[in-house]
Amino acid sequence: MADNNNNNNNNNNGISLEEIKKENVDLERIPINEVFEQLKCTREGLSNEEGQKRLVIFGPNKLEEKKESKVLKFFGFMWNPLSWVMEIAAIMAIALANGGGKPPDWQDFVGIVVLLLINSTISFIEENNAGNAAAALMAGLAPQTKVLRDGAWREQEASILVPGDVISIKLGDIIPADARLLDGDPLKIDQSALTGESLPVTKMPGDEVFSGSTCKQGEIEAVVIATGVHTFFGKAAHLVDSTNQEGHFQKVLTAIGNFCICSIAIGMVIEIIVMYPIQHRAYRNGIDNLLVLLIGGIPIAMPTVLSVTMAIGSHRLSQQGAITKRMTAIEEMAGMDVLCSDKTGTLTLNKLTVDKNLVEVFVKDMDKDTVILYGARASRVENQDAIDACIVGMLGDAKEARAGITELHFLPFNPVEKRTAITYIDSDGSWHRISKGAPEQIIELCNLREDVRNKAHTIIDKFADRGLRSLAVAEQSVPEKTKESPGGPWQFVGLLPLFDPPRHDSAETIRRALNLGLAIAKETGRRLGMGTNMYPSSALLGQIKDANISALPVDELIEKADGFAGVFPEHKYEIVRKLQERKHICGMTGDGVNDAPALKKADIGIAVADATDAARGASDIVLTEPGLSVIVSAVLTSRAIFQRMKNYTIYAVSITIRIVLGFLLIALIWKFDFSPFMVLIIAILNDGTIMTISKDRVKPSPVPDTWKLKEIFATGIVLGTYLAVMTVLFFWAIHSSTFFSEKFGVRSIRDSPHELTAAVYLQVSIVSQALIFVTRSRSWSFLERPGLLLIAAFIIAQLVATLIAVYANFGFARIHGIGWGWAGVIWLYSIVFYIPLDVLKFIVRYALTGKAWDNLLENKTAFTTKKDYGRGEREAQWALAQRTLHGLHPPETSELLNDKNNYRELSEIAEQAKRRAEVARLRELHTLKGHVESVVKLKGLDIETIQQHYTV
Repeated sequence: MADNNNNNNNNNNGISLEEIKKENVDLERIPINEVFEQLKCTREGLSNEEGQKRLVIFGPNKLEEKKESKVLKFFGFMWNPLSWVMEIAAIMAIALANGGGKPPDWQDFVGIVVLLLINSTISFIEENNAGNAAAALMAGLAPQTKVLRDGAWREQEASILVPGDVISIKLGDIIPADARLLDGDPLKIDQSALTGESLPVTKMPGDEVFSGSTCKQGEIEAVVIATGVHTFFGKAAHLVDSTNQEGHFQKVLTAIGNFCICSIAIGMVIEIIVMYPIQHRAYRNGIDNLLVLLIGGIPIAMPTVLSVTMAIGSHRLSQQGAITKRMTAIEEMAGMDVLCSDKTGTLTLNKLTVDKNLVEVFVKDMDKDTVILYGARASRVENQDAIDACIVGMLGDAKEARAGITELHFLPFNPVEKRTAITYIDSDGSWHRISKGAPEQIIELCNLREDVRNKAHTIIDKFADRGLRSLAVAEQSVPEKTKESPGGPWQFVGLLPLFDPPRHDSAETIRRALNLGLAIAKETGRRLGMGTNMYPSSALLGQIKDANISALPVDELIEKADGFAGVFPEHKYEIVRKLQERKHICGMTGDGVNDAPALKKADIGIAVADATDAARGASDIVLTEPGLSVIVSAVLTSRAIFQRMKNYTIYAVSITIRIVLGFLLIALIWKFDFSPFMVLIIAILNDGTIMTISKDRVKPSPVPDTWKLKEIFATGIVLGTYLAVMTVLFFWAIHSSTFFSEKFGVRSIRDSPHELTAAVYLQVSIVSQALIFVTRSRSWSFLERPGLLLIAAFIIAQLVATLIAVYANFGFARIHGIGWGWAGVIWLYSIVFYIPLDVLKFIVRYALTGKAWDNLLENKTAFTTKKDYGRGEREAQWALAQRTLHGLHPPETSELLNDKNNYRELSEIAEQAKRRAEVARLRELHTLKGHVESVVKLKGLDIETIQQHYTV
């Protein structure tokens, strides 16, 4: 009977939970106690098995992800402008290429379709693998939440939440599900992600908070009332599909694609005009020649090669501890020239310790232990942040922090007030309040006298010079005995020095970053005392007292600064905005909820290890390892990936020009009809093997690198034209002269069009693919060893091509084997004419730097635009020569000046920083004032009192 009753009860339960799922109960507005009744739960949370049961009814707490159809994705790779040109060629081969007494061109049609399928298959497999790897990594970053299950708090994945769970919400959390707040202080919630309102909203106990909003201040428990697709956010996300903004990468791809398509179109128009009205060629032969340009000119593998390179690169980055949330962030990271880094946790270990010997006490008859005890009282005992843990850890036993007192109210830390406070009743029944926090805030709170304030600031500066952060503690009595009352006057108790040791690799990492042309601006919420050119953050918004700084415009100040101290969230945003206005590509690291706007604004937002969910949501790259060195190795990897993509695009542009121009000239000058099928074979062999460039070994660029389309097109056109001319010259030599027969003793093939096709096919195939070795190297191509895969691919493809040219006898493709003798001659010709390609590459690069024109004009004294006809510069050169002669010149600068060799244009900013540091050092050594100041600093004396006693 009891069993039956139980069953019945469960049944009711099931119905009501189903009702809640259908949203027949208004859980948002009914009193909080009724919420617990309706959800059949208590303030003690659910049991684990009840949670499992409800998970079945309500489903997991996440938004439904759209599964894209694999088939559509596969065919999607055939749906882009470059593929359309290939598809047009296939239709031409089947529909237009008949007549002239011959059947339709089936072989070409099948060949083109096979090429398209191979291309899509490789793209699909690679992208799928990369996608799966990224999904697995992102799953590891799934949002976590603190939930009360079986009477204990546990950190769990947010997806297991069900209505009725009790969760804890604190500063920086993204609220995991719609919930009603329980008892506690009001929260400040940022709902901009949902409602678009920019200011945080205050939520009282009993109010509803929505999933997806961020907690900006306060700490409280809440009961979940809706999860997953039933939340306010879930319903909205159902209606809106996220827009896919076109990245810089897409635009570049389109520009290069359009360039190739236009080149082919121009070539085809010229051919049509010359072949039919002027030369009156046969219709079918003309169509064949047009097909040669269409099939050979399109870099069909380009989207595949580039997306595969990115996919492999993002996998490599994830192994180094950097997960890319969007692929194109890789290419932006390669171009990043300023990295704004947080000090705490990124340059330092974020493991705080208090140096007890240095604690400063400001109250008579109080010892250092009491100051530490007061600090511990104003800290959380559980659910702590780093500072709380460090101070409570200074006590012998953590329980001492609450021994003999009754806690009434705790004000948690928030980024605006920058302090925590506790109101408590002492053992003798009197009420007190203790606050600890940023010294500026506490000094304001206590309204200190001028001399005490100066003393405090001197101590804080002394700490800062030693790299210590200061934490101030203050105390007041509360005679009104209510927790809302303002209480009596605050008394400044003391200063605690916090030491956050730097990471062992920070100095080395910053040095490496500067060598890579990356300027690093450090921001810190702490005081000054790190680096020569740290400015207070007030300089950013123009409220500055210091005459030296106010003379500089803000943009310039930001560009020249080594860092900023006392940085608030709006300052970070401002720094990024100003740097972007000055055309810098700016990276920003962040971890806290207050960094989210700046992370979103930066070109590359980097969420460091242990970042809050809000920061991860706003960033482009999420780090899984601590420290700056991950970022520097990610920059190097990104530059290597970018280098591979750039090498390939120059190659693709060159090949388009060489095929279009070369075959256009041969077809029009000698009326020679090359076989479209053989061009297709070149495309399949060369494009199929060029995929291996995505794993090529490259030297990352020593300076930030971006898509310089001018350079890509200029190099492509010059190299392509040269190759086309070499092919035309080769055709002239075998068709209209007896050069090869006389010099190498090979038989003449000038009267056999099928053998001519084989010879031209081999020559075009070899040099076309060998070109990749030129475009992939920064210096001479034979000095930089390519990846083994790329070498293997080249050897295999050209072996096949040579065998086809030597033995093939395909009637439909109009080709007949030419034997090994001719193959050897063609290889020799190709090798000889390969050598000048490197020289051409250097000439183009030099012409593009603009130095060529400067040399032409500036070094001729008469034409120069320099002051005094360049006299100052000549004197400087003479002085340098003299100093080197007398051994006064340090050797390392001479190799820096030697920029022709290593293209190292040292970052402007790094140079200026060096100069400033040097000036400061010399001032300290050689001026009385500098000397006095350095002694004062070392001894911790008060400079104000000494100031009057010496003059300079």
